[in-house]
Amino acid sequence: MILYGIPTCDTCKKALKALQAAGHDVTFRDLRAQPLTAAEWAPFIAEFGTRLINKTSPSYRSFSDYLKESEAEAQLLANPTVMKRPLVAEGAKMTLGWDADAQAAWGL
Repeated sequence: MILYGIPTCDTCKKALKALQAAGHDVTFRDLRAQPLTAAEWAPFIAEFGTRLINKTSPSYRSFSDYLKESEAEAQLLANPTVMKRPLVAEGAKMTLGWDADAQAAWGL
């Protein structure tokens, strides 16, 4: 299982702690230190589309109008921290965010 996020994100910290406490073997992927390639983003964009973009984030608000109108892939490649967090993936199973549905999907 891989948790994609940034280490300063409180929600990512909560998710990581909860998943590990539930016995999941979790690898944390820091999107700032190890940005994803276009090929790595592709399955997430196919699954979540524009829901991947956190339009309330300071990163998104700092985008130019041109970039705000761009595809999700261009926005994520320009600044991966604009992604709604956390994204948890294990094989083909993926969840976005850390609401009750995401937690239930991982047996929490």
